[in-house]
Amino acid sequence: MDKEEADFIVVGAGPAGCAVAARLADAADRPSVCLVETGPATPSWLSRVPMGIVALVPWRGRHNYAYQTVPQAQLDGRRGYVPRGRGVGGSSLINAMICTRGQPQDYDGWAALGCVGWSWRDVLPVFRRIEDNTRGADDWHGTGGPLPVSDLRSPGPLSRAFVEAAVQCGYPRNDDFNGPRQEGVGLYQVFQRNGRRVDAGSAYLGDGKPRPNLRVLAGAPARRIMFDGQRASGVLVGERHLRARREVIVCAGAIGSPQLLMLSGIGPAAHLRELGIAVLRDAPDVGAHLQDHVDYTANLRVRADGLFGTNPATLARLTGSIGAYRRRGEGMLTSNAAEAGGFIRSGPQVERPDLQLHFCIGMVDDHNRRMHLASGLALHVCVLRPASRGCVRLGGAGVADAPLIDPNFLAEPQDMELLLEGARIVRRILAAPALAAYGGRALHGTGSEDDEGLRALIRAHADTIYHPVGTCRMGADAGAVVDPRLRVRGVQGLRVADASIMPTLVSGNTEAPSAMIGEMAAAFVLADQRP
Repeated sequence: MDKEEADFIVVGAGPAGCAVAARLADAADRPSVCLVETGPATPSWLSRVPMGIVALVPWRGRHNYAYQTVPQAQLDGRRGYVPRGRGVGGSSLINAMICTRGQPQDYDGWAALGCVGWSWRDVLPVFRRIEDNTRGADDWHGTGGPLPVSDLRSPGPLSRAFVEAAVQCGYPRNDDFNGPRQEGVGLYQVFQRNGRRVDAGSAYLGDGKPRPNLRVLAGAPARRIMFDGQRASGVLVGERHLRARREVIVCAGAIGSPQLLMLSGIGPAAHLRELGIAVLRDAPDVGAHLQDHVDYTANLRVRADGLFGTNPATLARLTGSIGAYRRRGEGMLTSNAAEAGGFIRSGPQVERPDLQLHFCIGMVDDHNRRMHLASGLALHVCVLRPASRGCVRLGGAGVADAPLIDPNFLAEPQDMELLLEGARIVRRILAAPALAAYGGRALHGTGSEDDEGLRALIRAHADTIYHPVGTCRMGADAGAVVDPRLRVRGVQGLRVADASIMPTLVSGNTEAPSAMIGEMAAAFVLADQRP
């Protein structure tokens, strides 16, 4: 294929971008596809080892942008932390590998907003098609898809104790959060095969037969989209102008996609002019409507087998598990850290789960950036459908300038009240007999604060659980950035396909929904290419 030209140029190699590129390249007419990615082509060895997450998430590096937010007024003026995957695989290189889809009502809500073709009935077949579930195929699950979905190989005893503790508190047990009902507590299924992480790049691009019509251009930051009049004609990568004969599809994620659109002249006109960027189209919603799962974590110092920590005893156990990992894909190194969790209602009057739990087999203090010479556990709770809205804006006129990220956490009072109830529930679960038997001491606070004390702990420690969406909102209204077929309004030959297009945040983790969006985008592109 021509190195400076392709039928389709896909920008961003996260779960959505990898899905788009692979599906387009496999189309019947074998179009040429160029997948452009800022980060490296090859995953870190730490990414292959599931427990490597404890080193990948906290620090900036080749595979993590490690952004910060602007100071958050409702979080004591702190800057939040925004780890984002960098490289072929995107954030699937560094996340906790959890496979959840959200709730049917999430997608039916999109359809009710005018996003025709995005109801639960429409997207469930796509979710089934993309997975290769070790449990087999049924009405809810599929086999033979690109994304391997597995049960954890060696879940720890404390993760099972958490499930029992939550059941003791009255929450139903659920062995399949992607089955007939989401509500309940249990162990998560993960994107792994034989105890190893399988990132989206490896799943979609690395394990199949070579595609001579697909070129992956890694280590190549896209500076801006090029236009011929109002039509996207290609992408400026470094000093090279890669031409797109048919379309450009932007899949750079909820932070990167609005950034690239704005650098290309599509965004809030006044903001672009302040930075000296020529305005191609005044689009105020680009970068707006940022939504994320605001999360509070209770950490306990606990000594018990199966817990992770930096003290000599747990490090020795971790070292001792290397052999089992290499030979059989078993042991502590196969852990995704957040082994268990669930979806619960904050009260009996609530119709569907509005809180999510993540139980971790180690303390997670400030995204594991604060290390402690002790073993322990962490129980997270996040608000599934926050009312607060933030934004992404440019931090400068170049792609290397870190964007200004403002999730505006807890700006709406109901988000604080719901997170407060979540913190109360976390405390009850940690005090239930199945977990209380292990003892433990709170890392922050006393463990017996009143509501005002809990609010203070939330303001001091709450932050993202890594699910930003909504910054290139899909909708039927003229103000939406993309239409329901993911075409950018006001221009031609340009689409956005990733979590940024979600009108509202899904009630769960976002890797599987992002891959689904990529699959949908490829289907739209191919259908629109037919005479």
